[in-house]
Parts: sequence; structure tokens; C-alpha cells
Amino acid sequence: MTDGPASLSPKPLRSATRRLIFVLIAGALAIIGALAAGYYFAMRPVTLRIAVGPANSDDLRVVQALAQAFNNQPRSQVKLRPVQTDGATASAQTLADGKADLAIIRGDLDVPKNAQAVATLRKNVVVMWAPATKGKARRGAKITKITQLAGRKIGVVGRTQANVNLLKTILQQYGVDPLKVEIIQFPANEAAEAIRSQRADAYLAAGPANSKITIDAIAASSRDGGEPAFLAIDAAEAIAQNHPAYEAAEIPAGSLGSANRPEDEVKTISFAHHIVARRGLSDSTVAAFTRQLFAVRQQLKSDFPLAAKIETPDTDKDATIPAHPGAAAFVDGEEKTFLDRYSDYIWWGLMALSAMGSAGAWFAGYLKQDERNTNTSQRERLLEMLKTARQSDSTDELDQLQAEADDILRHTLLCYEHGAIEEGTLTAFNIALEQFHNAVADRKALLMSMPQNLQRAATQFRAAGTA
Repeated sequence: MTDGPASLSPKPLRSATRRLIFVLIAGALAIIGALAAGYYFAMRPVTLRIAVGPANSDDLRVVQALAQAFNNQPRSQVKLRPVQTDGATASAQTLADGKADLAIIRGDLDVPKNAQAVATLRKNVVVMWAPATKGKARRGAKITKITQLAGRKIGVVGRTQANVNLLKTILQQYGVDPLKVEIIQFPANEAAEAIRSQRADAYLAAGPANSKITIDAIAASSRDGGEPAFLAIDAAEAIAQNHPAYEAAEIPAGSLGSANRPEDEVKTISFAHHIVARRGLSDSTVAAFTRQLFAVRQQLKSDFPLAAKIETPDTDKDATIPAHPGAAAFVDGEEKTFLDRYSDYIWWGLMALSAMGSAGAWFAGYLKQDERNTNTSQRERLLEMLKTARQSDSTDELDQLQAEADDILRHTLLCYEHGAIEEGTLTAFNIALEQFHNAVADRKALLMSMPQNLQRAATQFRAAGTA
């Protein structure tokens, strides 16, 4: 009886099944948790560093307003953290060094190799003029053309070297040697006072069309009722052809402070200040930034009229500054949704869950195979017990067989509950069990009807026959 039902306890099988269920549940929860974590990290706000300068500039104020507007949006995907620099050149270098994600740069300066356009923040126009000469004689003839600037002093508004380079580009286009002019630079906040003191014969300013600095500087050039003379850049298209960063433009009549400044439209050139992103910045992040940028610009135009001038970048392949793929996707209406961006990950996650389920099903089937094999051996044991019961001469032996059959029945019912055996198998087992019980009952009845001496003789005879 050592190989009887006592060694076939269902507890290990039940324990293994429970472990399998726990493993499957833990695996499913892990995959769901991974998907939830991925969604959280994909949708949480990203803080971008944007390099801008100099201090107290219009660009810095606009960026600070944008940062505040982004922070006030309830579902903002992008936050801004301004990184103040000394100017557009320093901002470009900050981006090139990887110390910023975005930057405000001038289009006519060297563009970092890792920069891609996101938007055009504003366009600046170049204004050149000569102060009024009435009321006080000035050295030399009245200046009305750029070609007359040779040998003169030219004042440049602003300390940036970029404006000096811009002046030299214009002079060279007109055949004026920059070495034969004296260039004087002064800070923007000192422009009006420098002009009143007549420190130069002509001036150049570059800024927005309605720049207060430019308008105040031109107003300071008027003396004794005389008006300054605006110098037209008639070769604007040629300059734009030779220098793609510049565009031909016009200064509308009466746009510089009064109805007669200028009296007529004046040809000039313009250049842009761009918002650029470093190459490699996530397409989805840049697309979200671009979308938020154009969503809030109308909210800012009352306090910052320049914000209304923000334009989309040039998405052509031959653009001077190539557009960032994320910004281009927003402009072209090809921005990807969350499912578009992460469908592959979701699909692989579902495939992993399915694979885990298949593996679990296989493992469960493997465990059930052991149960099925055990049940098969027990059914064969029951058939052997049936034969033994029909030949038994001892009621004690029949009782032991009956107890063993009860254990086999208990284990078979557990196998059926676990799904290891089907209903048809259970029915066949039930038939065998019924035959066993009938055999035990018949044998007990026969033994009870036999005299004791005959029972002992039959037992001794069988024992002798098996010896």
C-alpha cells in the first residue's frame, strides 16, 4: 500500500496552480503598470530651456510672457525656462553647446549646426537716415543716397556686432568701402541723446517696424522743423539674392512716428529673429511647443504686439534654416496623436501579454497533464482493486480497499474541478467505481454467509497457492 493514495495528495498540485495564477496576475499587472507609466511619462509636462537676450530686450520680455502663459495653461505639455544671455550671438552659442533646448537667434548671423527652425518670432527692418540739416550748417553736402556715405561718420544703434556687419554688407553692395567710413556704435538707450549731439552724419537702426527705439532716434534727428532724409536701399533684392538671410522689404509711408516719416514708401531689407530648437529634440515635444506657441500668441498681443507677428517656419527643403520635423508636422497638419506615436509600444505590450497568457496556458496544461497521468494510473489501480475485491477472503482487506477507493474518488473530483479531466472521463471513472462498490458489497455478503472454518480454509488455500 505504499504506492497508494496517501502519496497522491492534491495539495502540491493545488499549490502549483495557485502559484501559476499569482504569476499570471503579477505579469498582467506589470504590463498594465508599464503601459500606465509610459502614458504618464509621455504626457507629463516637459520643461524646455530657451536662450534669449540681452536683458531688458523685447525678445526677453516676450519669452517671459510666453513662459507665464504656458505655465497658466491647465493641460500644458511644455513649460519654458528662460536662460538669459548677452544677445542673439550668445544665445546661438548656448544652443550649440547643448546648454539650451531652444534659442532666439538672428537669421543673418551664423546659425548653429544643430539648430532647426520652429517659428519666426519677428521680422526686423533696416532703417537708414541722415539728420535734418536746417538751422545749423553741417559738414559736406546733404546726404540723400547711400553712395554719398563714403568718408562720413555713420552711427549704428545698438552694441551688437551684427548691426555693424549688416551696415558693411549694405555699403559693399553700393561700392562704398567700409574702411573709408567711420562707424560709431552706441547703446540703444543712448541713441536719442547721441543723435541730438550730432555725433554722426547718418544712422542705421534695425528692429521691428514699429520699434520705439527707432522712432525716438528718428525724432531726435529732426531740428528746427527740418525732417531727416531716409536713405532707400534700392538694391534690396540684389542683397537678398546674395545673402539669403535678408529679404527685400518696404517701410510704409508715415509708419515711423508721424504722417511724413517717411513721406513715401522706402525700400529696405529685413531679417528675421527665429525660434530654433536643437536637432535631436523630440518631435512630439517640439510639435507640442509649436502648438502651444500659436495658441497663446493672440492672448499676448494686447501687452506684447510683437507676439501677434509670430509666424510659422519655412518648411521647404531649401529653407535657409531647415524646419524641425516636429514643427513641420504641426504646420503641415501631420502631427501624430498619442496612439500614432506609441501604437507600436502598445502593440508590443499586448503581444507580450498575449505571449505571457499563452505561456501560462501551456504551463497550466503541463500541470494538468501530470494530474491527468496521475488520474489515469489511479483509474488503473481502481480496476486492479476491483479484481482484488472479487477474490478477497477478508473483510478487513475489503475495508482497506474501500478506504483507498474513497481517496481515489476525492483526488478524481479535484482533477475534474481543476479541468484536468473532462466529464466523459469522470463518467467512465464513475462506472468503474460503481462496479468496485458492487464487487465489495457482493464479496462481503458472500463472506458473511460462509462459516468461519471455511473462510479460514479458503484463506489458507489461497495463501498456499500464491506461495
